[in-house]
Amino acid sequence: MIDIRAHRDWRGLLRWLPLVLIPVLLLASTYPDQYRVPPHYWLLAMAAAVVFLAGSRWPLAVSIVLSGLAVPMLRTDAWGVSGLVPYLGAVALVDVVARTHRWSTVAVATAGWAAAVGLGRVGLHDNSIGRASTLVEAASYVGLPLLLGLYLRGQRDLAQNLRLRAVEAQARTRLDERAALARELHDVVAHHMASIILRISVAGHVVREADPRVVTVLDDVRTTAADALADIRRLLAALRDPALGTVALVDTDAVATEIDAALARVRAAGFTVDGSRDTDLAGLDAISRLTLLRLVQESLTNVMKHADRDVPVRVRVGGRDGGTVLEVVNGGRETAAPPGHGIVGMRERAELAGGTLRVGAEERAWVVRAWLPAAVRTEEPA
Repeated sequence: MIDIRAHRDWRGLLRWLPLVLIPVLLLASTYPDQYRVPPHYWLLAMAAAVVFLAGSRWPLAVSIVLSGLAVPMLRTDAWGVSGLVPYLGAVALVDVVARTHRWSTVAVATAGWAAAVGLGRVGLHDNSIGRASTLVEAASYVGLPLLLGLYLRGQRDLAQNLRLRAVEAQARTRLDERAALARELHDVVAHHMASIILRISVAGHVVREADPRVVTVLDDVRTTAADALADIRRLLAALRDPALGTVALVDTDAVATEIDAALARVRAAGFTVDGSRDTDLAGLDAISRLTLLRLVQESLTNVMKHADRDVPVRVRVGGRDGGTVLEVVNGGRETAAPPGHGIVGMRERAELAGGTLRVGAEERAWVVRAWLPAAVRTEEPA
């Protein structure tokens, strides 16, 4: 596995390389009694090295500044390897092109460096082809960094696409493994549980006239096994659903605590919240409890994003029609809370738990109503 942090550390160290390398180039171009780098050239060169350090945060601004500093350095009669210092602007151009897909940014950086090369080199040729030579140099000094930046950007995009494909392939493999595990559990565990329920039911009919205590025990065992089979089937459905499989199931007390915490967060955001809970959440199975909690959290998140703080928020969790009803009423507007991915996910969760969800505007309010069935007791299998 590639260590991204180590890669970034190396890139950070490369930012400091000109600050070390430029003084070496300038000293290497200084010979006693023959040639000395002018003081202003030293100042411009070191300023360029310092500015280059900020390229990771402001690449376009650094490219423009380095292009401006390159003009007087190109106009100076530099001798030896010190003449390479102005072309730090070309490196900055490569950095800009490799980092962004915005052609306006690329055009500004390219134009700045092209202008620097043109202003720095024009008039320095004394022969008759001076202008043509300047154009050729400008095309080379600008075109090559531009092509190199485009190549590096393409390689970066290719590596990113390969990483995304690898992640998708890994996720697909996990989904296939989860589906295979769900099939195995269904074929083995659920089959045996159904067989146990059937045999206990038959035994109950056979000994119906025997000791009532035996019948009571058998009925209790059958009911417990039926409840376990219902939970297994719900858990198999959750195993096939990656959204539910990535979170932990919660017990009854935890659901009530988390709902109260969600209401407290909405109050802390400046809303007036009227919350009531007049039903026993113990009647819900594991998947329905988790679904109820997620519906409350998602609904209140939408309230904080879209609703009017001047309108009180009413949250009610109660029992009705053999199940649990959730109702969230707030002062949101129909146009302010479009049916995005959050509402789609809420509806999918409710359907997975065997319930229903309705979301929409009612009488100048935005209403979320959900119904979740109570724990279903499996009937005797045929």
